[in-house]
Amino acid sequence: MGDHKEQQPVRVGAAVRRRRRALELTLAVVAERSGLSVPFLSQVENDRARPSRTSLEKLADALRTTAVELLAAADPAASVDVVRAEAVAEGDFDPRTRSLVRGHHQLHASEFTGDHDAGREFQHRNDELMYVADGAVEIEAEGRAYRLGRGDTLYLTGGVRHRWRATVPDTRVIVVAVAEHIEAVQDRAR
Repeated sequence: MGDHKEQQPVRVGAAVRRRRRALELTLAVVAERSGLSVPFLSQVENDRARPSRTSLEKLADALRTTAVELLAAADPAASVDVVRAEAVAEGDFDPRTRSLVRGHHQLHASEFTGDHDAGREFQHRNDELMYVADGAVEIEAEGRAYRLGRGDTLYLTGGVRHRWRATVPDTRVIVVAVAEHIEAVQDRAR
């Protein structure tokens, strides 16, 4: 009842094109940096192809941004938006990522199920919160390892380099972050 934008697919083409043009890059340069083909990138920009999660991450890296930022810039903001749970086939244990918030907002929230590229290091300009909904993870941050289980939360201030990996199958992690386009104010009195 009254679900806003429930059936609309996320289209990142315009966001990719805007970002590429803002950096004054050609499709050829982005293709070289990302390892993706020029024809594929052209199809993405024109919303004739939807990149996989891996391709979107490669594209985001080539554009010096994040996949979350590209997805956020892809859909106009809405005052109310319902994101329904995805149906998952029984026995499907492939890693999955889904955005829990659509549009260009002050925060981003994503759900990671299963494992992901544990070797990939992240560093965000603004603050981030990681909540373990199910399973367990190990997070490396500021030279220390943290083990989190179901219900545990880890808060990272902006600029902290970190990486994480699931240590239990079917782990679900919710990541909530202040958007990169927001200038977060540092409270120096902490």
